[in-house]
Amino acid sequence: MRNGTRLGVVDVGSNAAQLLVVDGRSGSAPLASYSMKRPTGLSDEIEADGTLSAEGVRRVVHATSAVVARARSLEVAELFVFATSAVRDAANRDEVVDAIRAATGLRPQFLTGEDEARLTYHAVHRWYGWSAGRLLLLDIGGGTLEIVLGRDAEPELTMSLPLGAGRMTRNFLHTDPPTDKQMRRVAKHVREGLREAVERLRWEGAFDRAIATSKTFKQLARLAGAPPQSEGPFARRSLSVDDLDRWIPELASRTRDDRAGLRGVSAARAGQIVAGAVVARTMMVALGVRSVDVCPWALREGIMLHQLQTSLSLTDPLALRTVRPISDGDEETWQSR
Repeated sequence: MRNGTRLGVVDVGSNAAQLLVVDGRSGSAPLASYSMKRPTGLSDEIEADGTLSAEGVRRVVHATSAVVARARSLEVAELFVFATSAVRDAANRDEVVDAIRAATGLRPQFLTGEDEARLTYHAVHRWYGWSAGRLLLLDIGGGTLEIVLGRDAEPELTMSLPLGAGRMTRNFLHTDPPTDKQMRRVAKHVREGLREAVERLRWEGAFDRAIATSKTFKQLARLAGAPPQSEGPFARRSLSVDDLDRWIPELASRTRDDRAGLRGVSAARAGQIVAGAVVARTMMVALGVRSVDVCPWALREGIMLHQLQTSLSLTDPLALRTVRPISDGDEETWQSR
């Protein structure tokens, strides 16, 4: 990779298509020089048969087109476009991918849940450094949650489970606000889904520090009083089981619109923040975690680090397609490779 390359990552998720731009070089930190997001709202557009609705396809194409256009206007030299579980797991994902490609000229790539976990771990491990010891990483996405354990540069254990906040909302929380019975069903389902993971982690032994990533954890921490994003990435943010015990009843008693008015809760995530809080608490209790530190780096930074530090080959399972400006006479076009 060339020194001083401007890199971009586009993450197409259930809530937003997000662009992160880094002016990086090998060995540098993936600190953003520019970021942008456009809402997708896909959690409400997944049909009973697992297909993404026509409106959902329109939203994801519109949002992805906007952030890709911005990346091109910023003269990003290498752009990595990938989609997480909302698109990856859609029954009509080929249709979605074709629509994105027709609109942008780019075909989004897919990472497995385990690959997402591994890349997120790379970012967290780099942020906290070797002195942090053995890390337990928890991440709650829209469709899946990831659990990672490791001390070294590569994790010892990665798990991806279909227990994300959006999925739990769609499957269990059918009224607004949810009923107590619905809340109990979510917690029970998550406990049962975590059973094998809990047994495996007991076998693997103790960890030194519990770390959380993802917007769900960040917004819950802010709701519980953590510093706002305006204070920068180095402000310490944490979330405890006690915080969740205090806020879950409050969240569950409010409608989606009311929750959107709470500190730290965005309108795009107000619909799934209740399930996200239940998933967070259930997972933390099951794993014996009383409090987590919230890391500002996650999957996009992990991809940046991976790309900055390695020359990806066609045989690398994490290789992502890149796009480069190609000179064609007096016109500049873009192609993927």
